[in-house]
Amino acid sequence: ASTMAKHHPDLIMCRKMPGIAIGRLCEKCDGKCVICDSHVRPATLVRVCDECNYGTNEGRCVICGGVGVSDAYYCKGCTLLEKDRDGCPKIINLGAARTDLFYERKKYGFKPRDG
Repeated sequence: ASTMAKHHPDLIMCRKMPGIAIGRLCEKCDGKCVICDSHVRPATLVRVCDECNYGTNEGRCVICGGVGVSDAYYCKGCTLLEKDRDGCPKIINLGAARTDLFYERKKYGFKPRDG
């Protein structure tokens, strides 16, 4: 069960060998531990594999894929449990909640607002 995010059991992480690229977080996910979603005691810098940081994914949020604004960290607890050694933590699939939201919006005909 180490390949899944804490509160979303259907999300799958990449888990390949991390490279030199530093993981980023968007404004919404800023300050979260990428493994357990904790907001306390950030400790170890997140590194992602080269494939997850290639092309359009460069500098994107590790958790949701938004525009990255800050560096991602593992919390102290996950570092002590060595969960920072499990490989690249980038989420590679959408998950049921996000997919359901898409079809729910489509069903009711909601259009994304133009800022």
